[in-house]
Amino acid sequence: MAFETRTLPAAPDAIAPDGSEVRLLPTLRAGGMAHFSLAPGSTAKAVRHRTVEEIWYILAGEGEMWRSNGTDERIVRLVKGVSLTIPVGTAFQFRSNGGVPLEIVGVTMPPWPGPEEAEFVEGAW
Repeated sequence: MAFETRTLPAAPDAIAPDGSEVRLLPTLRAGGMAHFSLAPGSTAKAVRHRTVEEIWYILAGEGEMWRSNGTDERIVRLVKGVSLTIPVGTAFQFRSNGGVPLEIVGVTMPPWPGPEEAEFVEGAW
């Protein structure tokens, strides 16, 4: 597999099914990385991933993340430096509560297969 080097694009490459802006970063066979941004005062649509799991790291902004797997449900505060996991099949929703965009770097394993991956669910907000 060839080396890949990317610089964070100024404009989003896509809009995620949850409504956040996505800027693609490098991808390998086992996983991909992306930068997500959610505008101040915005709430993402609640989704559940069918086949992928993710690890998120909050870069800037503030907000909240709701996660539910059927036996455990919780809301955590999102601020710079917080990291979290979203296991396969976990319902989740996040929102940006601050005056600046909520910015996140996420690793998706395996790489994101496309918009049909996200199943819309009932969320917290």
